[in-house]
Parts: sequence; structure tokens; C-alpha cells
Amino acid sequence: MGNSALKSHLETSQKTGVFQLTSKGLQEFPEELQRLTSNLRTVDLSGNKIEVLPAAIGNFLQLKSLTLNSNRLTSIPSEIEKLKKLETLSLNGNGIQQLPPTLGLLKSLRTLSLAGNQISEFPTGLGTLRHLDLLDLSRNKIQNVPAEVSELQAIEINLNQNQISVLSAEVSCCPRLKVLRLEENCLELTSIPLSILTDSQVSLFSVEGNLFEVKKLRDLEGYDKYMERFTATKKKFT
Repeated sequence: MGNSALKSHLETSQKTGVFQLTSKGLQEFPEELQRLTSNLRTVDLSGNKIEVLPAAIGNFLQLKSLTLNSNRLTSIPSEIEKLKKLETLSLNGNGIQQLPPTLGLLKSLRTLSLAGNQISEFPTGLGTLRHLDLLDLSRNKIQNVPAEVSELQAIEINLNQNQISVLSAEVSCCPRLKVLRLEENCLELTSIPLSILTDSQVSLFSVEGNLFEVKKLRDLEGYDKYMERFTATKKKFT
């Protein structure tokens, strides 16, 4: 891509606060963006070949949305913690294996989307994200959902298409959790904590494609209680 095209993109972005350059074969985060650190609010560099998110990303203090889906990232720099206004971080379809502990400092974050990466351990330390609506960890390699999950403030957690065989009962203590997606994992019926049905806020519990027939859920204690929440929520939206 020619310099003149990038230049006109930068000029437009200076006015709009939005920089979108997708599927252009970029191999690195455009250094020229550093000129716009004070006014960029949205950056979308999806569908490129970017391997490294530079530490300088921490300079974009006005950034509200950062999207680098379908690139070649393997890590997230700890400097990302400086983006106190960031509401959406979407890094689907990369090769990220773990998250920096500083991610929990993104106080404004509402959507954290990391589907289709190489994450093998459920990330902890995200309980400080008080406004988190969606945590998407689908299509990763997670095997175990630990007790620390109870710290999460998320309304929806998507764990579809992982390798989960262990699900902590603490998940039922998530204070705002309404939607829990666990389709296509390795759960046995006996691995489902009854407290999700009896004592949680969850009104959509999605478990198709595990090691049991979904209709067997109906036999579990507390299923009626869960169905009451499910039906009440459905009515609200119809």
C-alpha cells in the first residue's frame, strides 16, 4: 500500500478520530499513527499480518475501541494498561497464548473478545473490570474453569469450542452473569455444578455438543428454577 494512501487515511483520521485499515497485508502496526495519539478513539486493523502490538500502544490515551482480529499476534504488551478509556478490545483469530496481568487495569472495558486464539488457561485477574459485559474466549484450548471465575463481573461468558472438562461451582457466584455458553466442550453431565441451576443469575446456559444429551439436564435438581429464569428473560425480549 502506497504512502499517499496511508497519508490520506491519516488526514481523515485526524478529523474523525477513527483509523480503519483492514485486509491490506500490513506486517506491522503503522508507526505513523503515533502522530494521532491525542485524537484517535477507534482503531481497526483487522485482517492484516501484524505480529507485534508495540509498547507504544500505551500512548493512545483517548482510545475507546481497539480491533486487530485475524492478525498474527502472539502476545499483548503490558503497556495496554494505560488505555483507561478503552471499552472494546477485540483480538479474535490471533495466536495469543496468555494475557498480561495488567489487563485488569482497563477500568472502562466492556467487551473483551479473544475468540480463536491459543489460550490454554482461563485468565484470572479480570475481576477488577467492573463494567465488563462480554468475555469471549470461544475457540481456544481451555480445559478448566477455576474458582477465580467467581470474581468476574461479566454479563456473558462465551467458552464455546474449548476442551473444558472441569467447571468450578464458583461460576454460580458471578454477580452479573446471565449468559454462560459452553457448547462443544468435554463436559460430562456429572461435571455440571447444580448451583448454576439452583443458585445463580444465569438465564441462558448453553451446553449443546458435550459428552451428554442436553435433554438429560432436565433431570437435574434445580432445572425448574433455571427454566423460570430462562422463561422470564425470554418474555422480556418478546
